[in-house]
Amino acid sequence: MTRAKSKVDAAPPTTLFLFGAHGDLVKRLLMPALYNLSRDGLLDNGLHIVGVDHNEVSDADFAAKLHDFIIEQARSKHPEGADQALDPALWAKLAKRISYISGDFLDDGTYQAIGERIAANRTGNAVFYLATSPRFFSEVAQRLGQAGLLQEQPDAFRRVVIEKPFGSDLPTAEALNACLLSVMNEKQIYRIDHYLGKETVQNILISRFSNGIFEAFWNNHYIDHVQITAAETVGVETRGNFYDSTGALRDMVPNHLFQLLAMVAMEPPAAFGADAVRGEKAKVVGAIRPWSKADALKNSVRGQYTAGEGDKPGYRQEPKVDPDSRTETFVALKVMIDNWRWVGVPFYLRTGKRMSVRDTEIAICFKQAPYAQFRDTEVERLQPNYLRIQIQPNEGMWFDLMAKRPGPALVMENVELGFAYKDFFQMQPSTGYETLIYDCLTGDQTLFQRADNIENGWRAVQPFLDAWRDGGKIDHYAAGEDGPESADELLARDGRAWHSLG
Repeated sequence: MTRAKSKVDAAPPTTLFLFGAHGDLVKRLLMPALYNLSRDGLLDNGLHIVGVDHNEVSDADFAAKLHDFIIEQARSKHPEGADQALDPALWAKLAKRISYISGDFLDDGTYQAIGERIAANRTGNAVFYLATSPRFFSEVAQRLGQAGLLQEQPDAFRRVVIEKPFGSDLPTAEALNACLLSVMNEKQIYRIDHYLGKETVQNILISRFSNGIFEAFWNNHYIDHVQITAAETVGVETRGNFYDSTGALRDMVPNHLFQLLAMVAMEPPAAFGADAVRGEKAKVVGAIRPWSKADALKNSVRGQYTAGEGDKPGYRQEPKVDPDSRTETFVALKVMIDNWRWVGVPFYLRTGKRMSVRDTEIAICFKQAPYAQFRDTEVERLQPNYLRIQIQPNEGMWFDLMAKRPGPALVMENVELGFAYKDFFQMQPSTGYETLIYDCLTGDQTLFQRADNIENGWRAVQPFLDAWRDGGKIDHYAAGEDGPESADELLARDGRAWHSLG
């Protein structure tokens, strides 16, 4: 994608405040991403990283804890290469610019200390990254505004990064947007979705709009339906408390899956600037048909994993999960987009934990070709053509096509044409946050969600939330399976089936 700013210059000098500095997000993702950006020469020497949390710790000890955690993570993933996880000289240079503020998020004194740190760093540019519990988002934003820390100058920007979940339903999302916009403008707000930092997600736009072959058949005349899957093999792990009050629908659909849907279904933007791209994405999510409660129940499946092979525990046996929980760990939905391009084309979404494989992909199913010319052939063996865009783990793009097997008999087989990223590009280790952090520092909002996109997503999800609150059942599936049987029935009703995972 042609970006608003060329990715060759280092980001401008900035003081980056990481609220919730002792949390997993900072340790596992943000600091490794910042190290990678520094490795690639994309951080100015005037970038200062300031952790903010309630724990008492010195600047040196905070930097040392981050260093040790990155090494530990590298050793657990790649024991043979752990020593190369950090270049000592590069880390030492970065560590000099890491400091820490101990303070309560609800204490005005914390924000006074933040203001003093900005002044001491001799740059008016500041980014406030809220890597905190969602309950602090509004409070921190309000206190930043009251302290005058969000006031921009012609030569100094102020930006706030908000992690998901952005609300828990439509009313709470609208309230959070209203709160943020009462103390800053939309240009200062960076609602982050780490899926949009993945190269394969960004490549959807490149594939669609830079290759003339696609546009001719990217519509309801040729596409039968679209499947979007985000399957995980892990359970809730240490997130039982959070997950049990959230569930698969809130955790994945209005953000990650709808962002993938928007990339596939959006109209060509007038330009590849942030406003044009985000405007088209908001339009297509806003065009999702609002189901009635009855239709929402009919077009959705809720699942929860039970104990499976290999001593895998059931969801209700996971730590910090209610033994009688009715929270879904799997969800499958059918949604329709009511616009000229997509009318009549169903979009099937599914996501779940403790499934058979880890696989995030978009499978675009094309209408089948006429069969009359294949005489003396088993028609039912013909498979539909798919364009598969795999986001993870084997990033790439493939066409599933029918071809004749060599030999005297007319026997058809499904073959794959495509590419894997690893076969064509040399990719540096990445957390997926590098692009997003860099874009925030340089002021490019293309990959960040706008208020209307967020609210349109919750508006489309709200009928399912309402219907499930008033009724509906939870079907079970054993850990290691691909969801409950009712998910297969959701597509079978329409004469379709899920594309195989993996």
